[in-house]
Amino acid sequence: MNYETLSCRIEHEVATVTLNRPKVLHALNSQVFDELERLFMDLTEDEAVRVILLTGAGEKAFAAGADINELTSTNTVTGELKARRGQAVFRLIETCGKPVIALVNGFALGGGCELALACTLRIASEAAKLGQPEVKLGLIPGYGGTQRLPRLVGQAAALKLLMTGQIIGAAEALRIGLVNEVVPADALMARGEELARAILAAAPLAVTACLEVVRRGSHVELDDAMEIEAEIFGRLCGTADKAEGTVAFLEKRPPVWGGR
Repeated sequence: MNYETLSCRIEHEVATVTLNRPKVLHALNSQVFDELERLFMDLTEDEAVRVILLTGAGEKAFAAGADINELTSTNTVTGELKARRGQAVFRLIETCGKPVIALVNGFALGGGCELALACTLRIASEAAKLGQPEVKLGLIPGYGGTQRLPRLVGQAAALKLLMTGQIIGAAEALRIGLVNEVVPADALMARGEELARAILAAAPLAVTACLEVVRRGSHVELDDAMEIEAEIFGRLCGTADKAEGTVAFLEKRPPVWGGR
């Protein structure tokens, strides 16, 4: 499928999705949301894709935020609808059942930061700048940022960013746990691909199960989460991949995964 605001390349079980509106630093407008939704629905169903890398074209921005031109015309009703639309698309990315790695190569502000938060992992270049500056527009994050950010960095650190609108660099983002790693800008894509290969070396069903058990367990009490873990552990014990993995370990050879 052809897209106007992004591109997608699939190679060796890795899909690389690139936001491509460089003149506006990949600002997120309605068309971007529509195309992200269509693409991630396709990638979710594509058995040839096991890991997804998400970035912005060039070195200036991952995504600079929501399209301000669209925001100026919103009112109480249309504003809520816009928030729900963004939430739905980012939730689709978050729950697609495949690891999504954000490669933050510049500005990731407002909706752009929220997009990174919806990804499984975040790797930032040393030049990255992240933040939720919506309060400076008289708004709050509306695409899940007020909920994902506290879960990721803790309530106090999140509220500091949310209430001040402060934009932080990559080192501070790493310190508070907003990103997983920081690498030189020219090594960002290579590191993303390296991490993707490490995930691809693991059993496919087990990787998917990690995503499921953490997602389901994070919203329930610990005892209930343990029940979910036991259930999924048991499910994996009945798979051909588990049999292959344990035998390969004992035979001191690399496993050959079948995804069954």
